[in-house]
Amino acid sequence: MESSLAMNTLIFLGVAIIMVPLARKLGLSSVIGYILGGIIIGPYVLRLTGKDVNDIMHASEFGVIMLLFLVGLELEPRKFWEMRKKIMGLGLTQMLLSISLLFLVFISAGWRIDKAIAIAMCFALSSTAIVLQTLQEKNNLKTMAGEASFSTLLFQDIAVIPILAILPIIANYKASHHDNDIQILIQKLPEWLQAGTVILGVAVLILLGRYVFVPFLRYVSKSGMTELLTASSLFLVIGVSELMVAIGLSPALGAFLAGVMLANSEFRHELEAQINPFKGLLLAVFFVSVGSTINFNIIREDPLFIFSTVFAVLTVKFVVLYAIGKFFKIDTPQSLFYAFALSQVGEFAFVLINYTSDLYLLSPELNAQMMAVTAITMCITPILLIINEKFLMPKFIQEIPDADNDFNILDNNISQKKIIIVGFGHFGSTVGRLLKANKITATVLDRDSDRVKLLRSYGFKVYYGDATRIPTLRAAGIEDAEILVLCLDDPDDNKFIADLVREHYPKVRIFVRAKNRIDAYNYLNNGIENIYRETLGTAVDMAVDVLHETGMRKYAARRLGQRFMAIDKASIRRLAKAKDDDEILLFTTKEILQREEELLAYDNLNFDNRDWEGSSSVGEDNDEETEA
Repeated sequence: MESSLAMNTLIFLGVAIIMVPLARKLGLSSVIGYILGGIIIGPYVLRLTGKDVNDIMHASEFGVIMLLFLVGLELEPRKFWEMRKKIMGLGLTQMLLSISLLFLVFISAGWRIDKAIAIAMCFALSSTAIVLQTLQEKNNLKTMAGEASFSTLLFQDIAVIPILAILPIIANYKASHHDNDIQILIQKLPEWLQAGTVILGVAVLILLGRYVFVPFLRYVSKSGMTELLTASSLFLVIGVSELMVAIGLSPALGAFLAGVMLANSEFRHELEAQINPFKGLLLAVFFVSVGSTINFNIIREDPLFIFSTVFAVLTVKFVVLYAIGKFFKIDTPQSLFYAFALSQVGEFAFVLINYTSDLYLLSPELNAQMMAVTAITMCITPILLIINEKFLMPKFIQEIPDADNDFNILDNNISQKKIIIVGFGHFGSTVGRLLKANKITATVLDRDSDRVKLLRSYGFKVYYGDATRIPTLRAAGIEDAEILVLCLDDPDDNKFIADLVREHYPKVRIFVRAKNRIDAYNYLNNGIENIYRETLGTAVDMAVDVLHETGMRKYAARRLGQRFMAIDKASIRRLAKAKDDDEILLFTTKEILQREEELLAYDNLNFDNRDWEGSSSVGEDNDEETEA
């Protein structure tokens, strides 16, 4: 019933809210908090969940799809192509060795050959949700172990397709139109064409990304309504997932590839900001549902079989992964993390084991036992990672290489300060062009989709996004940024963003565009020191040219202009404190104007008394020295 499903969802969210802060306070992974919460509310403890638990799990598996879409957004097609050897090398080796060794273990335990092969293939997969969530929490996605884990998981998603094709062959089972609809179009193709569905899916996504997705998002963005962009983001992810299921691809793999196709688009950060909250929510419910579906009755009936299988699976996969890490020259601490992180059975095994039962390879009892083994390995993994971090890693701490030796799959430019420019109109683009000319890259946000499209065609890395929203800033990397440059035309938006960033990210240095002196007063009084009035420099330049035209030497005019700007900037700081009191402001302003005239007159007198009979180039050459 819908009411029962809604009540279960409410219970799942409630236990997540309670258990995760508790787990984090104890120094545990959030995944442990979710799973423990699921066990507590499950049918074998408090019995707060009803018969719709499996429905909730299947719905929340969409969180894994969103997670892979977001990872794809961080990985540009060029970098994805550069990783192809690692994906094939690490992933293929892991799958072949894990399936072979698990098959031998199951055969030695007296299983039938067909059953042993089927379960070995299911158990060779690892949990994308747990691994990527853990990597993100520990900020390890950019390390050698993080890249190896990601490459392996990506290959596993690809491997799901041939596994689904092989299982009916193992079972000697002919699918009919009444059977499981995991694959639709792929079943209608000749067998020799079915292997090409990956290429077909990638080709479809490339075409959609270039000719449909980006123009569609540009059209929606012109409405200026944030909720429509949220709806568009969800529409894209859900639509791609369903399309991949229809073709015969893994929906998670399809979502990842769609993210890669959009990684170079101007909507990259905005999409991430819109989808990230839904991803986190659905992943939370998914982990809780994993804990709530553990069948303790099955475990109690034959605990020796269950836990010996768990031990065998974890041991075999750990040995395989550690050996692969060492073979590919990953250092010992990173290899240990890689092995512990991927040693569990993945969430897709829930689907594959049920599919295997539909093919009559597994009995209902063995199906329930394998489901329990899968869930237990997922529960144990966060504990193994804590053991590795607390007890094993300190022993190898001296072997950890320098940060320069770690390779970053998401951003190779790790030595430069992270800079974010907000607003890329006439003012902001000048800042951006000067940085670009000096080989300094910056993340640029602008909310004019037409301008973004035009500037990207000129080679600028500009993204569409509303920087007045924390999720957009976070997606653009504000948490790691050192410099924020605010160049929007609207001074109110600049002030709003400046206040927002100072409140949530006080370590970020803010450089802000000001329209006039009044804006400058407000920024100074709010603790922002780096202020740039758009009218000051141009007005002074004009005055300098007028002075030169009246007969003053060019260098002398420039020197006076620079002196005037220095005095004016100093006066702004004094006037900022007095701007709310009209009498004090009037007195201070008169005093400053008089002082400006005296100082400039003194400078002018000094210039007149100097010997300037040398070439004018001497003055020009010494200009930088004088400014200093």
